[in-house]
Amino acid sequence: MKASPVRPTRAEQLAAENTTIPDLIAPGLRVLFCGINPGLYSGATGHHFAKPGNRFWPALHASGFTPHLVSPANERELLDHGVGITNFIARTTATAAELGREEYPAGRKTLERKIRKYHPRWLAIVGLGAYRIGFADPFAVVGRQERMIGSTGVWVLPNPSGLNAHYQPKELARLFGELATASLFPRSSP
Repeated sequence: MKASPVRPTRAEQLAAENTTIPDLIAPGLRVLFCGINPGLYSGATGHHFAKPGNRFWPALHASGFTPHLVSPANERELLDHGVGITNFIARTTATAAELGREEYPAGRKTLERKIRKYHPRWLAIVGLGAYRIGFADPFAVVGRQERMIGSTGVWVLPNPSGLNAHYQPKELARLFGELATASLFPRSSP
């Protein structure tokens, strides 16, 4: 993975608060990954999961979604592998803790509209807490969900942020790998 040529300054990151970054989406994807919301670093760079230390990109590669480690700056390559990225809540914040609980159900409605428009095989929510709040499913666990949105299956993965110490890289790769394997085949009912 090549580093971005220029890292945003602290001032540039702060200036990115409450901005948005475009979805990386196309019709008929194998998997549409859905982050909680972009951080300030991502907002300043305009790329998803851009902060150094975020384990999303290594997990994608280690799980087999990509043949090589893709950098945030080259995120458009994901579309060639049938993978896209969106967010539960579009606005950037320093941390997800700054989001209000009421934003999650509204984000879910927006997300459902995207799913019905683009028809990915799987929606992968990258953040168990976001899924539990947004989908009003407080007992959900990581993995395949019984819920569907139209013909799209729903999968929940741990947040790959370096701040999430509950899941180490090897475990993230295993969990992402289960979805990678499932996404190769037509989705069947749970």
